[in-house]
Amino acid sequence: MHPRYLSNAYLVADEEGGSALFVDSGAPLEPLRDAAGRWRVEPELVLRTHSHADHVEHEGELGLPVRTEAITVRGLQVEAIPTPGHSDDMVAFVVNGEAVFTGDTLFKGSVGGGNFEQIRESVMDVFMNLPPGMRVLPGHTDETTIGREWEENPFVRVWRGVAPEGTETVHVAGDEATLIVWSPDYDGGGKAWVRFPDGRDAIVGGSRVQRDS
Repeated sequence: MHPRYLSNAYLVADEEGGSALFVDSGAPLEPLRDAAGRWRVEPELVLRTHSHADHVEHEGELGLPVRTEAITVRGLQVEAIPTPGHSDDMVAFVVNGEAVFTGDTLFKGSVGGGNFEQIRESVMDVFMNLPPGMRVLPGHTDETTIGREWEENPFVRVWRGVAPEGTETVHVAGDEATLIVWSPDYDGGGKAWVRFPDGRDAIVGGSRVQRDS
């Protein structure tokens, strides 16, 4: 994990001495290179969840092909699923049906900011239809599971209709809005779903929300 961006980079292998690949490259590479040595693997490519700077910082250093589509690397079967919302090029990768790399769309206890309807569809129609026990390896900080996010993620709970929408009045960049959901976020600052008087919904960083209480 990058100490400032809190962005993750991953090394994935099927077995010691087997096949391997990287997912994203926005974190220090030495721990991953050390792991590759211990596992006796040579990563063959980089899977890129999206092209934001904190996820591609070290691609050039790796000197490997970059892929954003479904691919098989011997013992690793990778499914690529478009999950736009945070960015137009966002892709999630399911590896061997065991783990999903969600980029900046789904986090432990939160979701990514961006186009509201696309984020909702990517989270609810894509991720929440995966098996509950599947590991979720997000683009920032802690891993989780699909089942945990189904039960505990505040955004998912409201989208499911099992938790009520909030009614608190707040201000976002000076504009009045209703706070529908507030959640802790990976950077400690919070993430908010707000609704403006004209009916527009938005997911914004907590630093943009002024709460009176």
